[in-house]
Order: sequence, then structure tokens, then C-alpha cells
Amino acid sequence: MTLAHLLLGRACRLLAALALGLGALTLAGCASPRVEQYSAERPALDLAAYFNGKVIAHGIFQDRSGLVVKRFTVEMDCRWEGSKGVLDERFTYSDGTKQRRVWTLTKEADGRYTGTADDVVGVATGRTAGNAFQWSYVLKLPVDGSVYEVSFDDWMFLVDDRVMLNRATMSKFGVRLGEVTLSFQKLP
Repeated sequence: MTLAHLLLGRACRLLAALALGLGALTLAGCASPRVEQYSAERPALDLAAYFNGKVIAHGIFQDRSGLVVKRFTVEMDCRWEGSKGVLDERFTYSDGTKQRRVWTLTKEADGRYTGTADDVVGVATGRTAGNAFQWSYVLKLPVDGSVYEVSFDDWMFLVDDRVMLNRATMSKFGVRLGEVTLSFQKLP
């Protein structure tokens, strides 16, 4: 066998491996859920109705191995005036630390929302369909004296008029760092 045949064989195997890898990436991209897939689910989520008044949430943060590294409670005071909403969140973590985030939300057309907060880079964007809300944003996350910009893919699902479940995946440069899971309860 000549050197040319060896190189051609290796090149063909490399191209085949690349084609399989690109095919897997394409399928993985297609496998991601879209908020529109939930459009028939009920009860329908109206963010302005749910996040109006007092809401409490309990949550955990899991690192990428699945280990729970933080537990927390969020007390929320929410209000809307027309298409503008304010969600004042007060976090208390299991280690005793506290944090506050105030979201300012704007309801746009077709179930779309935009939002800002002091620790959010730029503008968060999201959309509702059926009982679901998908929200994407970059958060400035303080860790051991440094601040990292971390991407969030945040999903909320209304269970009934009082309970909503939330799962957010955190990543940096496309690498999954961990997940946040929350259970919201609208208070009477």
C-alpha cells in the first residue's frame, strides 16, 4: 500500500468522523424544546397575573455533577402597571447570605417579554406559550471575590393557579455549569 493510499484512507475516516459529529450536533440542536411546543398546555400562563402580589419560592443549585451546593428561599413582591412589571426578589441562602434582584419586565407583542436587572448583562428575552415561559439572559455571578458572566436558559411551567416550577441551566462558553430548580407559590 502506498503512502497516498494510507493518507487517503485516513482522510476518508476523518471526514466520516466529522460527518458523524456534525450530524450528532445537528440532531442535538433539533432536540432542544421550543416554547411553542407547549402552546396547547393548560392552564395558560399569564406572567402579569401570576407575578402580581406576593410569591415565595424554594430552590436549589446543583453543580454539573448533580451535587446540591446551595439551597435558598426567594420572597417576591411583584406588581404590574399595564405592560410594565417589577419583580422585587429577596434571596436567603442556606449559608445565611442574602441577595436582592429587582427585575423590570416589559410585555411585548406575541407573548414576548424583555427584562432588565442590575446584575443582568444587557436585556433578557423571553416568550410564553401555553403554560410555559422560556427566558434567556446573561447574569453577573459573584464567586469567591470574582464576577463571572454566566448564560441562563430558564424555563417556567405553570402547574395550577398557585404553583409554578422553574428549571434553569447555567453555562459559560457553551459548557454546562449547573442547574437551578425552583418551586414558586403564589400567596393569597
